[in-house]
Amino acid sequence: MRRDQAKAYAEEKGIPVREEHGMLHLVLPLPELKVHMRAFKEMGFNYLADVIGVDYLEYPEGTSWQHPERFAVIYELVSMPGFADGDGSRIYPRVYVPEKKPRLESVTDLWPSANFPEREVYDLFGLVFEGHPDLRRILLPEDAEGHPLRKDHSLGETPTLFGEGRYIDPASFRAGLRGKDKGLTGWRGGRRKGERR
Repeated sequence: MRRDQAKAYAEEKGIPVREEHGMLHLVLPLPELKVHMRAFKEMGFNYLADVIGVDYLEYPEGTSWQHPERFAVIYELVSMPGFADGDGSRIYPRVYVPEKKPRLESVTDLWPSANFPEREVYDLFGLVFEGHPDLRRILLPEDAEGHPLRKDHSLGETPTLFGEGRYIDPASFRAGLRGKDKGLTGWRGGRRKGERR
């Protein structure tokens, strides 16, 4: 099993390992990101399925993950031959990225499939992937200000009303994103009425 091989490699190199819900998570040191990712590629993790950004600002208390930096990038690596054999060859390396200098190396030279996901994380979180061949915004216009998936990004102040009377109040929505309030939506009076055409 390639997953067991990756776990043994991580333990040998002193990389923190965590197994949760049948998934193997590895916490890579930022300066050695490329070295370890290259090793995983050589082990047979030939497909990078996703690159995910996380902002731990005001992260809810009581969670089991320790986060030494505000940001993290999580990679989903898959061994396609192992996956086809049903041995669960999928791992989730992560790296923590500091807020003051949110930079890390691109892995597009190892897995070309990292191209668009890295651009998305750059666009929405503002994390810079050094060595990326075409690092520019992918979802927002180039002149857009800020990065909307950062938890301190302004959401605007106009309540959004939906057709059935439900609405999103910006202040409650922000509180919900920060884990302080579960009620993200309100309801504006009366029985629901069907749409008239």
